[in-house]
Amino acid sequence: MAEQVAAMCEQLIKAVNVMMDAETSQIYRLEALKFCEEFKETCSFCVPCGLRLAEKSQTAVVRHFGLQILEHVVKFRWNNMPQQEKVQLKDCAMQLLNGTHPILEEESHIKDVLSRIIVEMIKREWPQHWPDMLEEMETLTSLGEAQTELVMLILLRLVEDVITFQTLPTQRRRDIQQTLTQNMDSIFSFMLAILQLNVDDYRKLNSIPGQELQAKAHCRVAVATLNTLAGYIDWVALAHITNDNCRLLEMLCLLLSESELQLEAVECLLIAISRKGKLEDRKPFMLLFDDVAIHYILSAAQSADGAAICNKSSQTQPVEVVGVVERRYIFLKRLCQVLCALGSQLCSLVGSDVEVDVPANLSKYMEAFLAFTTHPSQFLKSSTQGSWGALFRHEILSKDSVVQEMAIKYLRTTMTNLVKAGFPSRNDNPSCEYSRVDFDSDEDFNSFFHSFRAQQGEVVRNACRIAPLEAFKIAAEWLQYQIARPIDTGNTTSKTAEGMCSILSPSAVQWDAMTVFTECVFGQTFKNLEEEKLPIDQGMELLQAVLNYDTKDPLILSCVLTNVSALFPFVIHRPHFLPQVLFKLFAAITFEVVQDSKAPRSRAVKNVRRHACSSIIKMCRDYPQFVLPCFDMVYSHVKKLFSNEATLTQMEKCALMEALVLISNQFKDFAKQKAFLEELMASVVAQWTSDEMRHVLWDPALFLSFVGADQVVSEQSKDTDTAGINRARLSFCVYTILGVVKRARWPADLEEAKAGGFVVGYAQTGSPIYRNPCTAQVLVLLPNLLALIRTQNSLFLPENMARLSETFSRAGELMDAEKNLVLGLPQPLLDVYDSPLYKTNLDRMQGFFCTLYDNCFHILGNAGLSLQQDFYTIEGLAEQIVGAAFVNLDHVPDHRVRPIIRVFLKQLVLSCPQEYYDSLLCPLLGPLFAYMLQRLNAKWQVINQRSSNNGEDEEEVVCEESQVTQEMLEEQLVRLVTREVLDLLTVSCISRKVPEPAGNKEEVEEEDMMTDSGQSASPSQPTDELTELGKCLVKHENIYTNLLTISFTSLSWKDTTNCHRTASMVCWSLLRQVVGGNLLPEAVTWFYTSVLRALQMHGQHEVCNCALTQLAMLIYENLRPRYMELRAVMAQIPNISEDSLNHFDQRLLDPNAQKFGEKKKKDFFKKLISGTVGKALCQQFRKEVHIRNLPSLFKKPKPEKDVLNNEALGLAALFSPLPDTL
Repeated sequence: MAEQVAAMCEQLIKAVNVMMDAETSQIYRLEALKFCEEFKETCSFCVPCGLRLAEKSQTAVVRHFGLQILEHVVKFRWNNMPQQEKVQLKDCAMQLLNGTHPILEEESHIKDVLSRIIVEMIKREWPQHWPDMLEEMETLTSLGEAQTELVMLILLRLVEDVITFQTLPTQRRRDIQQTLTQNMDSIFSFMLAILQLNVDDYRKLNSIPGQELQAKAHCRVAVATLNTLAGYIDWVALAHITNDNCRLLEMLCLLLSESELQLEAVECLLIAISRKGKLEDRKPFMLLFDDVAIHYILSAAQSADGAAICNKSSQTQPVEVVGVVERRYIFLKRLCQVLCALGSQLCSLVGSDVEVDVPANLSKYMEAFLAFTTHPSQFLKSSTQGSWGALFRHEILSKDSVVQEMAIKYLRTTMTNLVKAGFPSRNDNPSCEYSRVDFDSDEDFNSFFHSFRAQQGEVVRNACRIAPLEAFKIAAEWLQYQIARPIDTGNTTSKTAEGMCSILSPSAVQWDAMTVFTECVFGQTFKNLEEEKLPIDQGMELLQAVLNYDTKDPLILSCVLTNVSALFPFVIHRPHFLPQVLFKLFAAITFEVVQDSKAPRSRAVKNVRRHACSSIIKMCRDYPQFVLPCFDMVYSHVKKLFSNEATLTQMEKCALMEALVLISNQFKDFAKQKAFLEELMASVVAQWTSDEMRHVLWDPALFLSFVGADQVVSEQSKDTDTAGINRARLSFCVYTILGVVKRARWPADLEEAKAGGFVVGYAQTGSPIYRNPCTAQVLVLLPNLLALIRTQNSLFLPENMARLSETFSRAGELMDAEKNLVLGLPQPLLDVYDSPLYKTNLDRMQGFFCTLYDNCFHILGNAGLSLQQDFYTIEGLAEQIVGAAFVNLDHVPDHRVRPIIRVFLKQLVLSCPQEYYDSLLCPLLGPLFAYMLQRLNAKWQVINQRSSNNGEDEEEVVCEESQVTQEMLEEQLVRLVTREVLDLLTVSCISRKVPEPAGNKEEVEEEDMMTDSGQSASPSQPTDELTELGKCLVKHENIYTNLLTISFTSLSWKDTTNCHRTASMVCWSLLRQVVGGNLLPEAVTWFYTSVLRALQMHGQHEVCNCALTQLAMLIYENLRPRYMELRAVMAQIPNISEDSLNHFDQRLLDPNAQKFGEKKKKDFFKKLISGTVGKALCQQFRKEVHIRNLPSLFKKPKPEKDVLNNEALGLAALFSPLPDTL
C-alpha cells in the first residue's frame, strides 16, 4: 500500500507540474488534468495520497493540490466513509493546521484551502458529532499567529456558507446557526480578546527596531480577525455589538488611526452602524455622536485625505503629478458611508418612541459631513446627498438651528458641486484625478454626473423648504454675477461660429450649473412662502435683467430661456411685463447663429428653438387665463412667422399652434373657440382633404412617389426638392391634427362649461356629456388619417418594398439611435464642439416614416379622450380601425407594431367609457389578441430554435458581427412587443388591489435567517380581480380562450420579466373565472403543464420560481379534486416521491385529514415539483454535493393536552416561553 501511494504521488506531482508549467502544450496539459480528475473520482487511497502531497516539505503548488484532494474527499465521499476513517481524517486535518509555515511565509491559497477542509467537516458533523469544535479552535490559537489566522478564516468561511450564501440543506443550516447563536457571547468575547491582544502587541513591537516582522505577524492576525468580525456583525443580535457600553465600536473607532488596520476597521464599523432592527436596540449607536468618537472619525478622515493623494515631482519635471493612493481613498469612501449611516440612525431615532434627544455636538458631526460634500472627489460628494436630503426632510431635525444654518452652507457648497468638472480624460480640475479611479471613461462620468445633478436638485429643493428667502438670495446673487460676467469660451470653442462656447467652455459650464440651481430654488420659492412674503420686487428685477441680457451664443441663450421660465410666476404679480417675456421667447424661436446660412443647424441652435417653443407651450398650459389678454398679439405674431415658409420647421409651427389652442381653451365659449379652430386649421383641412392628397394617402405606390422614396438621390444634391416639401406638408398636417386633438378642451368647471355651451346632456350615471370645439374638423380629417395608416402598413408588402429606390431600401428600418435604445447601448457623449448636424438622406427618410407612423397612432390614442362620445359613436368605427391599423400586420415589423399597442390601444382602453366596450373594444381586442398569440408564438419558436442550434453550429459557422447584432435586435424587439401585448392584456383585464403597507420597515430586522429566502409570506390567493372590461371580454368565449392561451403560453417564452409579471398578476386572475365551471380535462392538463414547462425554463430564477410555484399550487389545489388528470401529470415529474404525493393528495382531498399550514403546504408542494425546475447553464454540469441531516438538536415534546380544553391556561400562559424554546 505504501509503495502504491508513493508511486501514485510521484505521478501526481509530475502531472501537477505539467499543468502549471507555462511551457506545456495544451494537449499535455489536458492529459495531466484528466489524469488528476480521474484520480480524485476513482482512486481508493485518495486520503493517504492527499496527506502525503500536503506535507510541508512539498512545493506550494503540490501542497495545494494535495489539500484539494482532501477537500474533494470530504465533499463527495464523506457520507460513505466509516466513522473511524472520518475521525482519522479530522485528526489529520487538525494536525495540518498545526504544521504550516510561519504566518508571513505561508501562501494565502494554502490557508484558504486548509480552512475550506475544516469548514466542510464542520458543515457535516457540528455540533451533534463534534461538540467540542469551538474549544479545539480556541486551543489552536495558543499555538501561534499562523494558527490563529487559520481559525479566523475557518470561522469566517463557516458563517459565509451558513448565513450569507446558505449553501446547506435547511435543517443543517438551522442546527449550525442556532448553535452559533447560543455560543455567540463566547465567540464574540474570544474574537475581541484576540483582536485586542494582537493590536496591543502590534503597537508595542512596531516601535521597536528589529521587531518589524513580528509586528507584521500580529498585524496580519488583527486584519483576519477584523474580516471575520465583519462576517458576524452583519447578522448577530444587536446586543452583541452594543455590549459592554459599545466596547466593540469603541475599539473600531480607535483603530481608525492605524493605517494598516483602518480599512478593515471601518468596514466593520460601517456594517454595524448600517444595521436595522428595533429602535430600542439601536439607541446605543448614539454614543458615536460623543465628542471622542466624532474626534476619532474626523482626525482619521483628515489624515486619510492627506494620504489619499501623493505628489510625484522630480528635478526634470518641476510640475507635480498627482496620483490617488487607492487604499486610502477606499478608506475615505467607507468613512463617508459611516457618517451617512450615522445620519440615517439619527433620523430614525430622533422623534421616535425611543425618546432620543438631538445630540449636543450635532454641529461637529455636520461639519465633518460637509467636509465630504466639499471634497474634490465627485463620488464622495454624491455619497452624501441622500443623508442631506433625509436631514432636511426630517420633521424635528429640520427645525434645529444647526441644521438650518447648515442648509444655507449646503446651498453655497452646491453652487460649486453643480459645475460639471472632473472628466477623467482631462486635467483641468482637482476632481479629475479621483475620477480616473472611479470612472472608466468620459461617457461613464457623464452618465454618473447626470444622476448626481438630479440628486443635488432634489436636496436643494429640500433645503429651500428650510430657508426659502436665503436660498432665493443666493440664487439671485449667482444669476446676477453670471449676467455681469463677460463670456469666456476657454480653449474649446464651437466649430459652428467664431467666439461661441462649446459645452466644456468655462462660461457654458457655469451658466449650466447656475441654471439648474435657480430652476430648483425659484420653483420652491412660490411653494414655500406665503404671497405677502414673496420677494416680488427682487424677482422682477432679476427677470428684467434676464430679459435685457442679449447673447448670440446658443448654449448660453438656452440657459437664459430656462431662467425666464423659472422667473415667469413673478410676472403674474406684474402683468405688464408679459409682452416683454413673449417677445424674448418669440425671438428665440427663430434664432440663428449665422443668418441665411445654408449649413444645417447645430444641435445647440435646434435646442434653443425647441426650448423657446416648449417655454411658450408651458406658459400657455400653466397660466392660460393670464396669457389670454395677449392672445391677439400672439396670434398675429404666429401668422407673421407662418407667412415665411423657411423660417420655422414643421414641429416649431405645430408647437405655436398648440400654444394658441391652449389659450383658446380660456375663451370658455364653444362657438368662438370652434370658429377660431376652424380658421387655424383651414389650410390643413384644405390640404388634407384635397383630391391630390386623397389619391396619395390611399395608394401606396403614389404615396412612395409623393415622398420621394422611389427616387435615387445622391448626398450631394440639395434636398430642396419637391419630395422634401411634400414630406414637410404631410408632417405638418399630422402634427397639427395631433396638437389640436391633444390640446383643445372644454372648461374644467361644470358651470363655466354649461354657460359656454360645451355640455350637450347627461349620462345615465349623471355625469355631464361634453363636446369638443375641434370635433367637426377632426372628424372630417379622420377618413384620410385611417387611409394613411392603412397605406403605411401596406408599404411593407413585397411589391411596395420593391418600389423603394436603392437610396431608401432601408427606409422602413429602425434608426441607429433607436437601435441603441432597444439594445440598451449607451448613447455617445455629446459632441463637445457642437458641429452642424449633417443627416444623410436615408436618416431623414427613416425619421420621417417613423415619426409619421407614431403620430398617426398618437392621434387615434388621444381621439377618444378628446372627442368623447363623438368619436366612440362614429358608425362602424371598430371596422374602420381594423381595416386600417390591423391590415397586413404579417408584413409589419415589430418596431412598427409597438406603437399600435402602446400608443393607441392602451390609451383607448384606459379612456373608453363602459358603454362602448361591446361596440368598440371587444371587436378590436378580440382579433388583436388572436393575431398576436399566433405571431409571437411563431417568433419565440424561431428564437428557441436558434438558441438550441447555436451549440451545434458554433464551431462550423463564424457569424459576422452585424448578423449577431441583427439577431440580438430582433430578439429584443420580440421581447418588447411581448411585454407591450401582455401589458395591454393586464391593463384591459386586471384590476390591481394595492396590498396593505407593512409596519415600519426599519423595525423589521433582515436577519430572520430561520426562514428560507424567497419565501416571503404571500397570500394564498392573489387579490387581483377583473376590471369591468375584463368581465366583458371574458363573456366572449373566443376572446377569453385567447387571453388564457396567450397568458399561459407566454410563461415559457425566454423573458423572465414577463414570466414573473404574468404568473403573479394575470394567469390565476383569468383562470379563476372558470374554476367552478366545466373545463375539458385536456385544457386543465395544458394549463398545468404550461406552468411546469415555465418552471423548467425560468425556475432557476428565485423570483420567477416563487410566482410559478404559487400559480402551480393554486391550480393543483383548486382543480385536483375534480380532475384526476393532474395527478397523472404530477407522476411524470422527474424524481417525484410517490409517497409524498399520496400524502399531499390525502391532506388535500380528505375532509377529515389534518390540513397543512400555509407555509408548510407551500414548502411541501415546492419539494414535490422540484424535479421540473430547470438549472442555470452554469449549474448544469456541476457535481452535486450531498450533506446529510444529523439527529435533530431541538425537538419540542408534543403537548399532552389540547390547549383549548385546558381551562387553566390564560393568555399569559399561552405566550410565555416554553422551557425548551431558544
